[in-house]
Amino acid sequence: MARTPVAEHEGRVRALLAPLRTREPEEVPVAAALGRVLAEAVVSPIDLPPFRNAQMDGVAVVAADLPGTLPLVGEVAAAAGAPAPLVAGTVVRIMTGAPVPEGADAVVPIEEVVTTDDGRVSIARAVSPGTFVRDVGSDLRAGAELLPGGLRLGPRHLAALSAAGITSVPVLSRARVAVISTGSELVAPGEALGPGQIADSNGTALVAACRDVAAEIVLEGRVVDDAEAFEALLVAAVAADAELILTSGGISMGAHEVVRDTLEPLGATVDVLAMQPGGPQAFAAFRGIPVVCFPGNPVSSQLSFLLFVEPLLREIAGLPDRIRVSRVLDQPITSVAGKRQFLRGHALPDGRVEQVGGASSHLVAALAAADVLLDVPEDATELPAGATVETWEL
Repeated sequence: MARTPVAEHEGRVRALLAPLRTREPEEVPVAAALGRVLAEAVVSPIDLPPFRNAQMDGVAVVAADLPGTLPLVGEVAAAAGAPAPLVAGTVVRIMTGAPVPEGADAVVPIEEVVTTDDGRVSIARAVSPGTFVRDVGSDLRAGAELLPGGLRLGPRHLAALSAAGITSVPVLSRARVAVISTGSELVAPGEALGPGQIADSNGTALVAACRDVAAEIVLEGRVVDDAEAFEALLVAAVAADAELILTSGGISMGAHEVVRDTLEPLGATVDVLAMQPGGPQAFAAFRGIPVVCFPGNPVSSQLSFLLFVEPLLREIAGLPDRIRVSRVLDQPITSVAGKRQFLRGHALPDGRVEQVGGASSHLVAALAAADVLLDVPEDATELPAGATVETWEL
């Protein structure tokens, strides 16, 4: 049986999903923008800081009055309101972050101030104007770029936006994805397993993989091998405004292949690829929504997502491609002739890589223990220790 090359299937899925690339930015609250990518640069509407303030606890002074002993005439705390101007020849106690009074041009740290019995303060050294004073706009001027477009927002970026008084930002819109696991043997994770039952790890993995590349999950479902029930979930995904539907299981050559049986009459392409794991693959459209169908074996499902769907979701989200690095094999490996094999591996500190576990598509613990994939070409049946292999970072 002739198997379809991986690259050919990649191209077909990419063509199916091409309409998803055309999308408008959306405005979201800063509080909900963590992990989102800015659609355009954001400028600060105000100076940062917006007023002169004290860099530390101490006394606000006129630099020309020092050194000397001067009367302490008040206190300025870090609170709303403008303090009274400072009269030359006097000082006021001031707290970190508090506005520096008009007339004052320096702050002397509290540890350099000696308070006398008559309520005056003695300062033994001269200071320069501007000492320990944060000037208006010393961090950023109003109208200057605060954050560049294309930036994935982290906590520090949200803090800068909030400091500038910005409450919402334009971000790249997220792909809306529905995830459906199929199989009468599946139960929810944590449920007691009966004979022949397994926990649904595919749903967990695919939902997490989508969210990891900033996609929005609009539906997560699990269904037994029943065509009517499966079609009902497809209808629900369309109603949830999904732009993409991902399924796992039900596309092989068995007697109860619910995904294949439902979608093939609608024009689905069902194929077997020259790869391991993940040979069975399919794609279709349901009521105009693209459906990409992965095998049911958990490693196959996860790697299929990584190869065929993740690159586009990364592109939509404005995220960089997954890192690929050439590494040297620590030990020899064997591969199946005519299949591009993705073995699980562990990257060693010296640039070498070792295989983790076997090649089978059910080895979820081995995949969890891996930090790279070894991409072995389909024409290679064995590679010796010291050979170079391309790896994909997980």
